[in-house]
Amino acid sequence: MHGDTIVALSTPPGGSGIAVIRISGPDATGILKDLVPGSADWEPRTLHNCTLYSTTPGNFLGTPLDDVVATVFHGPHSYTGEETAEISCHGSMRIATTIIEEIIRGGARLAEPGEFTKRAFLAGRIDLTKAEAVADLIASKTEYSYRSARDNLLGEL
Repeated sequence: MHGDTIVALSTPPGGSGIAVIRISGPDATGILKDLVPGSADWEPRTLHNCTLYSTTPGNFLGTPLDDVVATVFHGPHSYTGEETAEISCHGSMRIATTIIEEIIRGGARLAEPGEFTKRAFLAGRIDLTKAEAVADLIASKTEYSYRSARDNLLGEL
């Protein structure tokens, strides 16, 4: 479908307990395999506690980056319909940024806002109403807007 692999922080930026990083595209699981030796053998849709290692040549090569929980999803059985990996790391922006930089060096590019949902729509994983509902749900600030977006996402107009 798409020839490139994208990466983005899926949780709001800032300090928190965890940060979730999503990778999607043809090289997603290959990039994760470089960061986590042995991840190529993982059962899809299962959580794995592991350590991410730097792939940067020089003094940083092989340096542990963070202890994380990660999972892989094989297309077409993922949100985007593509090969996908998700990493839950400690919520420091320094840690999340370092991991995203490693993933970009591995061949991904930074995703545009809404690009994961756009890919899900283009792959036929969600329809236009659900794609719009995702944006509305993320933007909801009141109980009414949350319920309205949630109902649309569940197919209840």
